[in-house]
Amino acid sequence: MIFHMAVRSNPVIRKTNLAVWRAWRSWKLNLHSVSASSGPGPLDRSEGLSSVSNEKPPHMPVMLKEVLHYLDILPGQVVLDMTFGGGGHTKAVLNMVPDVTILALDRDPTAISLAEQLAKEHSGRVKPLLGRFSELEVLLSNMNIKPGSIDAVLLDAGCSSMQMDQAERGFSLSRDGPLDMRMDGERYPEMPYAADVVNTLDQQALASILTAYGEERHARKIASAIVEARRVSPITRTQQLANVVAGSFPSAVLYARKDRLHRPAHVATKTFQALRIFVNDELNELHAGLRAARAALRPGGRLCVITFHSLEDRLVKRFLKGEDLSNLDQYHFSPRKQGAAREKLVDEKRAGERDYWLPLRRKVITPERDDVKDNPRGRSAKLRAALRR
Repeated sequence: MIFHMAVRSNPVIRKTNLAVWRAWRSWKLNLHSVSASSGPGPLDRSEGLSSVSNEKPPHMPVMLKEVLHYLDILPGQVVLDMTFGGGGHTKAVLNMVPDVTILALDRDPTAISLAEQLAKEHSGRVKPLLGRFSELEVLLSNMNIKPGSIDAVLLDAGCSSMQMDQAERGFSLSRDGPLDMRMDGERYPEMPYAADVVNTLDQQALASILTAYGEERHARKIASAIVEARRVSPITRTQQLANVVAGSFPSAVLYARKDRLHRPAHVATKTFQALRIFVNDELNELHAGLRAARAALRPGGRLCVITFHSLEDRLVKRFLKGEDLSNLDQYHFSPRKQGAAREKLVDEKRAGERDYWLPLRRKVITPERDDVKDNPRGRSAKLRAALRR
């Protein structure tokens, strides 16, 4: 803290010490290859929220080196981790930067239980916040944190590895469990499960969800198969849904799709993605999170956003460019069908909105090949970084 005060009090010392600090941190990153940042593995709910399984490999945060580089966190600063998850990014910051304070937000009570454990290990440096992106401004206000006072923000969108690895959460098509997919757990009892969506919406609505949120070309065929299957028996399990989707395709194309590593991908992957996004209102929450991050950051503060599919990345890209995303549902159901009048309105609003952000890199940042081999789940990740003007 003394170092931080001296840096802020004298411009000459500040310039010299920051250069030394950045050089030291860059060396430390290369020396340790960020191996010290690994977080805990997935949880076993049968043993309580605080129980961590030792049978799984440690959680590997996505593009950690890139995140630390572009956030450029300095000693004594306040950082907002908007998706704490397994805590990998937060642990890395704590290990790399002295006297930093991290606000750890997550909508998942399981993740917050891990943040609370970490807060005990780093007294005063980690402050857990349970809530959604759309609740962030209220949460910060309750902690007397003023708008425009945070130095760096990380937003890691989508589903965490911890959630995917717990069969009972219903996110993974490769693990049989109840068709749940709620990121908030039991916080909102009235919130519909994925099973509610699959068993109650009509065929047209299901097809629209699969098209909009999964970008599924065969949405009508899959929706028809779901409606036919549920007439026989309600679809309540993940493997049950995966089998229904697979049954609507010839067996020869079951694994015909390929991921970025050219590995076979199950034909139900996009269906699961679409349902998860719909159940958790992820795109509207992401938009709310971006607006909350903009309000929280000080001028000169830095934002890093990691996304895992084109819908998220498209939203982030256009938000940072200052485009109007006020009608997000319509925008995503027909992203390329904008008339001339709408384009004119977008251009008018963009002139003022784009002044908020200065891109730290023009092109999107993707994981290095070796990182993808070590952490295949991060293969589709994209990182965008910007400076708050």
